Amino acid sequence: MALTRRDAEALDAADPLAGFRDRFALPDGVIYLDGNSLGVLPKATTARLAQVVEQEWGRDLIRSWNSADWIGLPARVGALIARIVGADADEVIAADSTSVNLFKLAAAAVRLRPGRRIILSEPGNFPTDLYVMQGLAELLGGRVELRLAERDRLADALTDEVALLLLTQVHYKTGALHDLPGLTARAHAVGALTLWDLSHSAGALPLQLSRDGADFAVGCGYKYLNGGPGAPAFLYAARRHQDSVRQPLSGWMGHAAPFAFSDAYQPAAGMGRQLCGTPGILGLAALEEGAAIMAEADMRAVRAKSRALGDLFLQRVEALCPGQFGLACPRDSAARGSQVSLTHRDGYAIVQALIADGVIGDFRAPDVLRFGFTPLYLRHGDVWDAAEALGRVMREERYRQPAFQVRAAVT
Repeated sequence: MALTRRDAEALDAADPLAGFRDRFALPDGVIYLDGNSLGVLPKATTARLAQVVEQEWGRDLIRSWNSADWIGLPARVGALIARIVGADADEVIAADSTSVNLFKLAAAAVRLRPGRRIILSEPGNFPTDLYVMQGLAELLGGRVELRLAERDRLADALTDEVALLLLTQVHYKTGALHDLPGLTARAHAVGALTLWDLSHSAGALPLQLSRDGADFAVGCGYKYLNGGPGAPAFLYAARRHQDSVRQPLSGWMGHAAPFAFSDAYQPAAGMGRQLCGTPGILGLAALEEGAAIMAEADMRAVRAKSRALGDLFLQRVEALCPGQFGLACPRDSAARGSQVSLTHRDGYAIVQALIADGVIGDFRAPDVLRFGFTPLYLRHGDVWDAAEALGRVMREERYRQPAFQVRAAVT
């Protein structure tokens, strides 16, 4: 049965996650449907960064590596994220960027499978995942090959040639979900390892990496974890692999005794060896605040609400704009992440006109309008109003205005 605006308000009144909204600095007059690209600023982050800048850096200076435990931030933030992704505290560490972490873990994984030369992924995976693997193959001079198989052929493509299966659990453009436990089990059955990109999963889906047997994973800190633009990323390595993994960026922070300053590299035990250079304290401090909020939430409630928000948006858009959009995401909310993706040949201009009307989504070439749903701060009423705004944009053809046709550098 179709919901009404009053039904949406009733759902918000009964929402078990409603209290989280007040912990974010939401701009007036804006409905934000782009948390799958950049999360909203947590209110606590402003005060935390002021403390780090003014007191820890400004007053205590270099002493803060010890007195404020700057040196422990990568592991401390990693332990918070571990709670969100279903891992033990000593299986996750925060460091570097997603791209750098992909390189580190993929290079380490193929070394664990000597004699195998295939890294298997899918066409249309997030570009950096494919680019980094192409670069790794070039660096290794043909000893590794990136092979792509369509989604419905991945299980068959997992053969005894495959060293590593690299996939993004939630597709960045379509929101389609991969079967992480099933594909991990299939990879293990042929002796391959898995590396999952959780950039659109962590903080949006209930994850159980340890239970599901994942070998390695990476993810970014600036989407659902609300760590801020360019926030540090994270790495997961199952405990069973940690002491055999040798990642190639053997920087001083990954050394067993970094302040011994010896010439020869000796990797640290556990996740410490995944570090490379000096950690960025401002970014980690901001990420700690965002991850701490996310770690408090019941991920089952988060998932249930995200599915409901997506379904409501899709229902209203199809009622208000019949036949005007294609559907790029799965219709079944159980098969998609926390986003809805529509298609239209004028998609970029439509998104710009919608942003001008106070509803922020984003666009992915060539024709995808992408709307993300972050349950901690988004209400059912917001989603209803966003669909109404999209209906007005289409009914009045506002997107045809010349100002909305000009492509910005970032879409």
